[in-house]
Amino acid sequence: MCSYTRSKTARTARTGRPRSVEADTAILEATRAALVELGWSKLTMGDVANRAGVAKTTLYRRWTNKSELVVDAVAVLFDELELPDRGSLTADVEGVVLQFASLLARPEAKTSLMAVVAESTRDDALRVRIRSAIVDRQKRLVLEGRARAQARGELPYEEDPEAAARSADLIFDVIAGAVVHRALVSAEPVDEVWARSFTMLLVSGLASLQS
Repeated sequence: MCSYTRSKTARTARTGRPRSVEADTAILEATRAALVELGWSKLTMGDVANRAGVAKTTLYRRWTNKSELVVDAVAVLFDELELPDRGSLTADVEGVVLQFASLLARPEAKTSLMAVVAESTRDDALRVRIRSAIVDRQKRLVLEGRARAQARGELPYEEDPEAAARSADLIFDVIAGAVVHRALVSAEPVDEVWARSFTMLLVSGLASLQS
């Protein structure tokens, strides 16, 4: 075998067949649909494969188990969230709170999120995956919003990186925790009145924290 052929064979073995974006999208959509219809306990990789029109081996090349698949199906929904630029920190936070609540109102998002959170109470590995795939990725909204507010002069710059990271974690936990509890646990509306009151409380708390 010539060196070119050996190199090509080795490269193919390392990388494998390229992933299909269309197949991934179909699989994740099928996963969310199955969760809404069947629930966590009855959801199987085989059912998802049938709904997506792919071989079950295709799923296992991408995800080793149902937990990983469902987390990724939820994560792509949260990746849709964007921080609106509405001219002020208060307006920006209010906008993202309403957007988050609107996402949670979708049956596929609500069912999927509740399912993985419930299952994670019994699965430490799943909890870690939720943090990396959803929580850590969505902290980008807090970092972006804080940077924008600092550029406007609404918040001071934090020179201590560890303190800045802790405050970002706290802001994320407060927003995510309050909206999820209001929308999914209490089953109360996250409307403009509630979002405005919550945002005013959060921003005033930030001012005290930064002073």
